[in-house]
Amino acid sequence: MANETPVDDLTPEAAAAELERLAALLADYDRHYYEEDAPAVSDAEYDGLRRRNLAIEARFPDLVRADSPSLKVGTAPSAKFAKIRHAVPMLSLDNAFSDEDVADFARRVRRFLKLADSAPLAITAEPKIDGLSLSLRYEEGRLVSAATRGDGSVGEDVTANARTLDDIPNRLMGDAPAVFEVRGEVYMTHADFAALNERLARGDDPEEAAPAAEGEAGAEPARKVRQFANPRNAAAGSLRQKDPAVTRERPLRFFAYAWGQASAVPGATQTEVVEAMAGFGFQTNPLMRRFEDIEGLIRHYRMIEAERAALGYDIDGVVYKVDDLKLQERLGFVSRFPRWAIAHKFSAEQATTVVRAIEINVGRTGKLAPLAKLEPVTVGGVVVSNVTLHNEDYIAGRDADGGPIREGKDIRIGDTIVIQRAGDVIPQVVDVVLEKRPAAAERFRFPDHCPACGSTAVREINPRTGRPDSNRVCTAHLTCPAQAREGLKHFVARPAFDIEGLGETFIETLFDAGLVRQPADIFHLEFEPLRAAIEARRKAISEARRAAEGKDAAEKPAKKAETTKAIENLLSGIAARRTVPLDRFVFALGIPEIGETSAKALARKFDDVPSLMAGIAAASAAQAGEAWSELGALRTVGGGTFGRMMALDPAKLEDPEWDPFRDAELTLKANQRVALRERYGDAAGLRDAIRQAQAGAPGEAYLDLAKDGDLGPVATSSLIHFFEEAHNREAVEALLAAGVSTSNERPKVSSASPVAGKTVVFTGSLEQMTRPEATKRAEALGAKVSGSVSKKTDLVVAGPGAGSKLAEAEKHGVKVITESEWLALIGEA
Repeated sequence: MANETPVDDLTPEAAAAELERLAALLADYDRHYYEEDAPAVSDAEYDGLRRRNLAIEARFPDLVRADSPSLKVGTAPSAKFAKIRHAVPMLSLDNAFSDEDVADFARRVRRFLKLADSAPLAITAEPKIDGLSLSLRYEEGRLVSAATRGDGSVGEDVTANARTLDDIPNRLMGDAPAVFEVRGEVYMTHADFAALNERLARGDDPEEAAPAAEGEAGAEPARKVRQFANPRNAAAGSLRQKDPAVTRERPLRFFAYAWGQASAVPGATQTEVVEAMAGFGFQTNPLMRRFEDIEGLIRHYRMIEAERAALGYDIDGVVYKVDDLKLQERLGFVSRFPRWAIAHKFSAEQATTVVRAIEINVGRTGKLAPLAKLEPVTVGGVVVSNVTLHNEDYIAGRDADGGPIREGKDIRIGDTIVIQRAGDVIPQVVDVVLEKRPAAAERFRFPDHCPACGSTAVREINPRTGRPDSNRVCTAHLTCPAQAREGLKHFVARPAFDIEGLGETFIETLFDAGLVRQPADIFHLEFEPLRAAIEARRKAISEARRAAEGKDAAEKPAKKAETTKAIENLLSGIAARRTVPLDRFVFALGIPEIGETSAKALARKFDDVPSLMAGIAAASAAQAGEAWSELGALRTVGGGTFGRMMALDPAKLEDPEWDPFRDAELTLKANQRVALRERYGDAAGLRDAIRQAQAGAPGEAYLDLAKDGDLGPVATSSLIHFFEEAHNREAVEALLAAGVSTSNERPKVSSASPVAGKTVVFTGSLEQMTRPEATKRAEALGAKVSGSVSKKTDLVVAGPGAGSKLAEAEKHGVKVITESEWLALIGEA
């Protein structure tokens, strides 16, 4: 969000496009949060997007959309459950993020009610439970229905599940109203959450078993192990089970704090009604308090914030409500919020701990990722013992040239650090407490060789900046043990070799058995070693499961015929992939920066693997010299000025009287002259730099790749580094020696094709074909399909839901047509 245009600077057109983007984005985040119980972003990021949406709508009220997030509560109820319409809508709460926001809330209430500043105004404060909202309807004291919030008007019927919770009485105690809807939050304590995840990991939960992946050799039926990310997800996922027996086994709790429809309200204030609900048999929060002034509310907020980690359950703020129910009625509602309540959200939670060690992990792409091992500390109800340190520069607080970087922390082993965790975001380092740094604190020396295989780990030069990249990577991509396991999984993935029967789980088995260490090994697999690996895996799983269950007897072995059939299917699947399209072969190698689109671009340029390797070797030899890269990377020297420098007559550069700083052809600006003098000194120094840059200009073989819109200099550099590493070349040659070959049938393009040679972008939802089908057909007609719109785009095909790409098309004057018009254009209407 840091690069967003300030709201005050938005044009109406830009504001409309931004509101469209936010509506789609927030709807997707709502779906993840409410329907799938799996938040896609932190609460802080989500709240920031909602605030921006409201700010834009406030400045452009005529642009408020019908699907605006400001008009919605939650999301549509899941189709898995029957629906219940709420007699009284379940609304959300407006948010406050500062003490001043709370004071503004009180001023707005007084202004609406026409109350003087000196008039009494009681407001309650209570923790905002981070769980799943639930409405319970009681008639004549008996529970008749239970519904989730849903979209605020219609929720999911979870009555049978709610009856299994100990905190929800099936019959109310005392003299309850004839009709009374109790509302509150289903939640899970930290201790219960940890125990549930342990139980899920052991397979002791009553959720039904899921079959093994279809066609995967050696796989056996296993329990569906879905561990939850946090207590809120666990509570929501546990209540929204199709089988109430599963919910009964889950440790769910319920706090009551509000009500919906009531034949009679048992009290004149918020406080009295909550006390009445406690008398009916509900748990209410013991930290609820009533205050007569804002200072009291803020003090209570600070106390709850300080003690939140010790509460034993997650909260994400404090809710304030006008206590007098008659005043609540007068205040009423605005949009999706009540005027008489507000949620004072917590900022990202922080804690202090000590760095005990720094370790290096090597990822699939070879990146050396540093991880700080911490003295364990509880942050936001989660015990944190590790935190990522991103890269070499981040730890040192300096870049490769020794200059300070804004994000850098100068983190040393033994340092006391402040860490932060907002919502479900991975913890991050906020600051180093320098006054607590011990004298013996050690600077961490980042390795220049891969800790997993000993190969060189390099910081590649970023072609866009001319400076070393912040990440250090191992160059042995195909043979490094740390990368090989994940690299093999990538090799057999669906967009790559897509070998039937060889999924990720079985790759683990073969790797652990020592049968497969690099891709070529797959094509040397034989029947008996495969059988031994499968049987050893089954035996290990069986022994571990029975040990966890406390059983001693051996399980019945798998049928020999089933194992034989699975191995035969696998070997047939491998044989069927000895010839694959060239683009799949290239993608399967897992080269950094080379995705499916880049792989297809390479397949258009080269016929087979040997010609591809020869072309990349030629590109390597034709790379730009250091002088060309350095001059072109200077921040103040733009592309136009650099181009004019490279076009200068060499005779000028040999003239000792010619001054490039004053030349009318170059037309250097003041800031460019300053930067060039700082780097190269006087006119003679700059003449020499330009002369060396011209001599080191990249050759045609390099430019053929680097100037391709689907490759570019970054991908080209990655290709060169990959094939310069001997281990990688040997691994590719081993594949060819194992009998693997490639096909490369380029589509025959009719000269009469109306889209031949044109760049096309598909956006939005296509209704008459899938996106892959549309792409394949367009390429068969000679079109180039791109994922982004630029001034080089010829045509944008837009379906329903098209968003920012339409704005880009308008910006660049690109023609936009519908899917039906596209089909008519290519003769397939």
